[in-house]
Amino acid sequence: MKKRNVIAMMILTTVATGCGEKAVETQEPKKEVVPAIELGNMDTSINPADDFFRYCNNNWMKNNPIPEEYSTFGAFTEIDQRNEILIQEIIDEVSQDANAAQGSVAQKIRDFYNAGMDTVAINERGYSELKPYFEMIDNLNDKAQLAVLMGKLHSDGIGGFFGAGGSSDPKNAEMVIMHLYQGGLSLTDRDDYLKEETQEMRDKYVEHVAKMFELTGTAPEAAADKAKRILALETEMAKNSMSRVERRDPDKTYNMRTLVELQKSTPNFDWNTYFKNAGAPTIESLNVGMPDYIAALGKIISKTDLETLKDYLRWKVIHGSASMLSSDLDNENFNFYGNYLYGQEVQQPRWRRVLDATSGCLGEAVGQLYVEKHFPAEAKARMLELVGNLRVALGERIKNLEWMSEDTKAKALVKLDAFNVKIGYPDKWKDYSKYEVTPESYFENVHRAIRFENERDMAKIGKPVDKDEWFMTPQTVNAYYSPEMNEIVFPAAILQPPFFNMDADDAINYGGIGVVIGHEMTHGFDDQGCKYDEKGNLNNWWTEEDSKKFNERTAQLAKLFDEFQVRGYQINGQLTLGENIADLGGLNVAWDAYQMTDEAKANQSIDGFTPAQRFFISYGTIWRNNSRDKYLERQVVTDVHSPAEARVNRTLGSMPHFYEAFEIPAESKMYIAPEERAAIW
Repeated sequence: MKKRNVIAMMILTTVATGCGEKAVETQEPKKEVVPAIELGNMDTSINPADDFFRYCNNNWMKNNPIPEEYSTFGAFTEIDQRNEILIQEIIDEVSQDANAAQGSVAQKIRDFYNAGMDTVAINERGYSELKPYFEMIDNLNDKAQLAVLMGKLHSDGIGGFFGAGGSSDPKNAEMVIMHLYQGGLSLTDRDDYLKEETQEMRDKYVEHVAKMFELTGTAPEAAADKAKRILALETEMAKNSMSRVERRDPDKTYNMRTLVELQKSTPNFDWNTYFKNAGAPTIESLNVGMPDYIAALGKIISKTDLETLKDYLRWKVIHGSASMLSSDLDNENFNFYGNYLYGQEVQQPRWRRVLDATSGCLGEAVGQLYVEKHFPAEAKARMLELVGNLRVALGERIKNLEWMSEDTKAKALVKLDAFNVKIGYPDKWKDYSKYEVTPESYFENVHRAIRFENERDMAKIGKPVDKDEWFMTPQTVNAYYSPEMNEIVFPAAILQPPFFNMDADDAINYGGIGVVIGHEMTHGFDDQGCKYDEKGNLNNWWTEEDSKKFNERTAQLAKLFDEFQVRGYQINGQLTLGENIADLGGLNVAWDAYQMTDEAKANQSIDGFTPAQRFFISYGTIWRNNSRDKYLERQVVTDVHSPAEARVNRTLGSMPHFYEAFEIPAESKMYIAPEERAAIW
């Protein structure tokens, strides 16, 4: 799937009492009931066989133009906005508590948010809080000192050259190891530096970098020179970087090396010194995700003059901190990354951005308060029931696959049975006692949060994986599957309309959150998830023949999306393959699970729609979305998810039950010939 809840309201009611007694007006709470299908959002003048996405959503799209502060706006954004109101209420309540004990969660939330909203103090400081970093860089007199500096910068959240951190060992998923990977580019994709058609973007980028240097005290001519040299350096890094499609393959990004072997590949960079200054424990071996890049980086650093390396690091300091600094830097950062790249007309209001930062840096502290107020126990119970039904449905589908051998089926079922399910919120909340927050500096509060998380991350290396840990906060509108943990996770915030509606019929919930559940389950068996076993280890459990058949079927799905465009923007079927497999699998599994319900068996129409039609309308509805052209242009290059329109129209084209539900004829635009459809899980 990388925010919110239905609000109760008060209404006046008239109570009629017998025997001529006077009517009495009372106030009582009544929960807002969200319609299962909002008919006003649909456009039934559109033939569902030609464009099901707009059949479900066209009137919503007309009535919900993209607000100027967004580059894309849809169902996720609507929930985000509802959730922001709820989180804002929580933070407002906490922020007004002047008596919160020092060191308490309330004090930290209060001071973090208030410091972020104090734009007077932030503007007065300008870029002064960057000067200690600039001094560290200025003191770099020899490339041999670079390892010390990079360790300190990375531990403070300042990027550059590469990335490093702890996570589970793909071939020993019970243990946390150090991972080293490519990084340090400032544009959105490697190819932005290399393709002829992105020349304008590079020109605009150079102008932006120069402007940011000017705003931090560099003369215009010198700033322009720095920007050109930084682009040249990043271009060399891009030439040696793996593509996004290559990085999806865990076999390509798993390359265990001893520290001695790593050091031999880059003799001029002292890795032991780097890890020590980054806060890591003693490292003897690690996974080098992109060894060719790391080896090439060593040569790039060796041949690049010291002043260019220092200017690049100064730029990474400025670039990574702009949103926490004075309005001139913040606005220029938005002008390039928000407006130019994604078409966002104006920046999000300050309160929303600081709210998101608070909810990020103190995620589970805010999440705990959110869950207490806005996550009913019955929602979790209903979700557990849905997950159980979908697990059964996926198991039956695996058993009945005609293309898979019994041996591989047995292992797939073992993996499915081992799925761990997390719903709503963690059983064990994160401890923020070591994270210091003060009212004086928003910049420092954010960087202390980064240091706090870095220390936690580094402390895990060499230790067993914490199976209770969550990698999304409860207030996040999303869900995920973790191959190394072999678990599916559904935060509290996604469990609301249009995904999950306690008042709706089963068809709506199975077509909404049911498909989301099935989607995350299917990720365990997508083109990359299928490479992990039931324990989360990167371990081939397929027969050679079954693997060949699976690859043939996934190649057909990739081909279908390669042939599909959204408003002229070409989808990359390989980049989006895992998500497209999960969408198609999620639909199939949710459909089968729904057929087990009494409602589906009764087959009674509601509002003129059959249960089957309601199931698919629900699916079409959850992807309602308007996006700017610049957003779509970036999405098809950088996002592993297909655009919303394709997730509906192209995916449903391989769904036989959709053809039956809406009587899709062969001459329609949605139609895909049976022999060309994708059939995987």
